[in-house]
Amino acid sequence: MGEALFFDTLRQGLWIAVVISGPILVVALLVGLAIGLFQALTSIQEMTLTFVPKMAAMLAVFWASMGFMTLTLQQYFTDTLVPIIQGF
Repeated sequence: MGEALFFDTLRQGLWIAVVISGPILVVALLVGLAIGLFQALTSIQEMTLTFVPKMAAMLAVFWASMGFMTLTLQQYFTDTLVPIIQGF
């Protein structure tokens, strides 16, 4: 395995990790921002108020995007990693 092939495969794997984690992180950011704004407007400073809704939203988005995540990882494995493994 050449150095260029190794770094290209690593780059593709990291990009897929970013694409897969993107929806969950965006939802966590938006829900956290909305709850933070709500807390600032109402002067409620309860820690569980931010944690529970954020976790529920992240779980819902994970459940909704699980098929996309699985398909993306499967395509990366079959299109990129299996041919590299078979070549050696």
